Amino acid sequence: MPTLSELIAGWAQPGRVAWIGLRPDRRARMEVTEETMISADGLDGDRSRAGKRAVTLIQQEHLAAIGSYLGQGPVAPEILRRNLVVSGINLAALKGREVQVGEAILRFTVICAPCSRMEEALGKGGYSAVRGHGGWCAEVVRPGRVRLRDAVRPIG
Repeated sequence: MPTLSELIAGWAQPGRVAWIGLRPDRRARMEVTEETMISADGLDGDRSRAGKRAVTLIQQEHLAAIGSYLGQGPVAPEILRRNLVVSGINLAALKGREVQVGEAILRFTVICAPCSRMEEALGKGGYSAVRGHGGWCAEVVRPGRVRLRDAVRPIG
């Protein structure tokens, strides 16, 4: 019988990078790309900064959940302004762990709480729809390139 710590450390399959977006400036239109370099400061071309919020990630599966809470289809990733959309792995299970994303290694730190702009972007109830589904912030442990369809897997 596995221990709780063994169960927590387990994962069924690697995830995949499904979308990459850069925020060149506050409120500027997101730039979608197929690959970018992740440095200590975050994604090249993004307005992020070094530290525990250098990279933001969200699960692709949550885009549909957020949309369903609003009575619509999946929300476009550009609206939520996260850097990476990942599919196939539970990001919440990776909190505090080192995760390889393409060539880079990230450590998931804190949740990405929604901001008040979600009401503006998604309409009435947008803020509440994103709560608990807004993704994760990560710090950069090792810089590296990330591309669409790259694997996302816990280390160790």
